[in-house]
Amino acid sequence: MNGRPVNPYHVLLSEAMLQQTQVATVVPYFHRFIEAFPTIHVLAEADEQRVLTLWQGLGYYRRARNLHASAKKIVEDFAGEVPRSVGALLQLPGIGRYTAGAIASIAHGTRAAVVDGNVERVFARLMLIEEAINAPETKRRLWQIAESLVPKRSPGDYNQALMELGATVCTPKLPQCFVCPVRPHCRGVQEANPETLPVKLPKKKPKEVTHIVIAIERNGKYLFEQRSSEGLWANMWQLPTVEDTEDEVEARAWTESRFGITIRKPEPTTVFRHQTTHRTIRFVLLKSGIQAGRLRAKSGFWHRLDRLDHLPMSNPQRVCLKHLRSD
Repeated sequence: MNGRPVNPYHVLLSEAMLQQTQVATVVPYFHRFIEAFPTIHVLAEADEQRVLTLWQGLGYYRRARNLHASAKKIVEDFAGEVPRSVGALLQLPGIGRYTAGAIASIAHGTRAAVVDGNVERVFARLMLIEEAINAPETKRRLWQIAESLVPKRSPGDYNQALMELGATVCTPKLPQCFVCPVRPHCRGVQEANPETLPVKLPKKKPKEVTHIVIAIERNGKYLFEQRSSEGLWANMWQLPTVEDTEDEVEARAWTESRFGITIRKPEPTTVFRHQTTHRTIRFVLLKSGIQAGRLRAKSGFWHRLDRLDHLPMSNPQRVCLKHLRSD
């Protein structure tokens, strides 16, 4: 929109970061990534641990792994060029229909539609769609509308303007209808109360679980382990953590068996909650020390708390470290 050529790699990176995250939060991470990985080839060749470390604090870490995997695939299968078509973009890990449309239209001027939460809200009000927007049939209708409206000329500018309209004017609460450029055509203003739209089916209540974290100290260092390559916070580092149990005795026994050591009776340190998309996780942080035994080979490593910058860790684990340092 400013007349300067668009860097497709920058668009790919920004769209990956903006999934489920606000622009203001993304900006410093975007600049940090560009500085560390100035081209898609540099990102493709980077170590995953380095990528995850720079992503720390942004959350939804699967996006970082998918971005890294996408960079590798683009270099290997597309000669280092971000694909122009939606179909080709959908072949990349973690790229869905919305993200593919955004990248194709913004980076390459491809005529492709986008439907995110902001666009859904604009269309629901503009066209007085009173069916639940998260129902499958309504979603199909919204995509049909979006595809019919996207122009051949400057589709990227159009898509960004449409999303910006939803983000800044057609807001969920207190929409700024008096300055809205499409107000004369909005059935939501003319025939209803815009704030009652869109309608959504109720979400499933997040599952509540408990993770017990045992901070084990030895000579000023703490024990850390790396998570598996699958699931939540994959390949990231953590203090020994026993998931989906509230039994501290069981957690201690599992930890001793896992690492081949005997530890002192853990002392309670703090309890806090962390919200993910599908879970409310209650973290119980306990503090202990090694009593006997030798750490089982390749089960973990001892690290000082002031020398952890190279280890990618989730936000809840960082909260645990903060409490340990304050103690």
